[in-house]
Parts: sequence; C-alpha cells; structure tokens
Amino acid sequence: MDLQTTNTALMIMAVVSVLEALLLIGIGIGGFMFYRRAMTLVNELEARQIAPIREKVDAILGDVKAVTARVNHEAERVDDSIRGTIHRVDHTAEQVKSTVKDKVNQAAGVVRGVRAAIVSLLHNGDRPKPPATAAGRL
Repeated sequence: MDLQTTNTALMIMAVVSVLEALLLIGIGIGGFMFYRRAMTLVNELEARQIAPIREKVDAILGDVKAVTARVNHEAERVDDSIRGTIHRVDHTAEQVKSTVKDKVNQAAGVVRGVRAAIVSLLHNGDRPKPPATAAGRL
C-alpha cells in the first residue's frame, strides 16, 4: 500500500464521518421537531378537551362542598333542637314527678287521718281499763 491509497482511505473515512455527523444532526433536529409537534398537540388537546372538563369538575366539587357545609349546618341545628327537646322533656318529667308526689303525699295524709279517725271511733268503747291499783284489788 502506498501513500496515495492510504490518503484515499482516510479521505473516504473522513467523508463518511462527516456524513454520519450530518445524519446525527438531522436525526436530532427531526426528533426535536417531532417533540415540539407532539407538545403542541398535547397542549391543544388539553385546551380543547381537558380544560372544559376540569372546569366542570371544579364547579361540581364547589357544589359538593357547599352542599356538605349546608348539611353539616342543618345537622348541627337538628342536634341542638333534639338536645333542647330532651332537656325540656326531662324538666317537664321532673315537674310532673314532683307534682304527683306532692298530691300522693297529701292523699296518703288524708287517708291516714281518716283511718285514724275510724279506728278511734270503732275502738272508743273498747278502751282497755287501766290496771287496778293495789288498793283496789282487795
């Protein structure tokens, strides 16, 4: 192999290397352009399809939060009403119990008095005589 053949081989290798470099640069540019188009398509799809759906979902979530807050408020009101009613029922029951107890005690007192009067009248003549004294026994 002479110097001319070696130079020719080196020149061919240099041209191939330059072509490979140009091919890699072209692939890189092509990949970047594909990426940019894909991102543009994704952004447009998001703007056309996803954004309106997200707005609707956000509106629904806002409504759900409002309804939940209203339900919690109403539940607290019902709970307070029930507590108040139970307190009033307990208070009324205590008053009724006290009133009935007073009336029963009054009636029991009257019954005891009538009983004592009846016993007194029935046994008035049957009073036992006091025991005789020592002088009276003789």
